[in-house]
Amino acid sequence: MMLKVDETCQGVWTVLHLCGELDLVSSPVLRQHVHEAVAGGHRDVVLDLSDVFFCDSSGVGVLIASRRLLRSCRGRLRLILPARGGEDGSHVNKVLGALGVRRLFEVYADTCSATDEEAEPLSA
Repeated sequence: MMLKVDETCQGVWTVLHLCGELDLVSSPVLRQHVHEAVAGGHRDVVLDLSDVFFCDSSGVGVLIASRRLLRSCRGRLRLILPARGGEDGSHVNKVLGALGVRRLFEVYADTCSATDEEAEPLSA
């Protein structure tokens, strides 16, 4: 399955909602969307990963590169991952945790909290 990316704006935030697999084949799609957002002057980006059901090291690499890009232009990157626990626990969250990079990201439960300047990120 390919990766589908839908873009919306919520206040100052550009929200990219991803659906599908984030892997070697599809990760360039996300990279391109993030680069286009930055080129368009958007410095605050939310990646909604709640509908990503598979992520490999290529996908993680794009997430880290996106973080680096946004930080270099004084922007912000926030991730949306499903709540922990249960059968619907986030595969992406598990992969980020297993690789020891989960702490690099500000993670939120949903779009409302991710785009709220007052909301606190979920703990790693």
